[in-house]
Amino acid sequence: MMQRFAVFALLLALAGCASAPRSVSEAPAPTNRFQAEPGRDAGTVARMRAAPAPAMPEMVPGKNPSGDHGRLIAQGFVLIGTGHFPGPETTARSDAIQQGQSVGADRIVLYAPPTDAAAPSTAIGGGWTATYYVRFQLPFGATFRNLRAEERAKLGIDGGVAIGSVIGGTPASRANLLAGDFVLKIDDKAFASKTGFQNLLKTNAGRSVTLTIVRNGETLRRVVKLGVMAPLPER
Repeated sequence: MMQRFAVFALLLALAGCASAPRSVSEAPAPTNRFQAEPGRDAGTVARMRAAPAPAMPEMVPGKNPSGDHGRLIAQGFVLIGTGHFPGPETTARSDAIQQGQSVGADRIVLYAPPTDAAAPSTAIGGGWTATYYVRFQLPFGATFRNLRAEERAKLGIDGGVAIGSVIGGTPASRANLLAGDFVLKIDDKAFASKTGFQNLLKTNAGRSVTLTIVRNGETLRRVVKLGVMAPLPER
């Protein structure tokens, strides 16, 4: 009798040592996550940013991730990281702003969770997604295109570029370049096309160069202090 009782007690003890299945309510709750872009560490961002970080980043609603990214890049913004925030919108917005302040973001683009399971997800594992941007120093700060055939004929040259939009606070803006200017030479070196112009800008990054331009038929020279190129993200 005593032996049967001892065996029964041992079985009860072993059963007590087994782990009970975790209920659904005990599953860990989703947490906020932030992933920095490769090559966009805090030191690089601080060195390359065009102005000190704002006390409160600007937050805008996202529409199309690819389109939003393209527009911001054209304005001199650089993606520095992406955050995921579960929970209701009010909480997600607050958490996204706090994260933006932590990383020194200039602008935050907030995307709502996808409403259709078949739709492309804009979030990391569902929930709200925020992309963080900082305006970097632009090495030049203006768009440009190849000269058209009639423009080359009028100028009597074979190469050059035409300046498009000029972003304020950039080397191009400080040198008083204007939309419609024709750039013919850099430091008296002619170039054949937009590609040649880009190559000369890269070669002279961080230096002052003299551009020979034509504006309204008048030949002018403008000194531009080029900025440095932002390091490319590692992939």
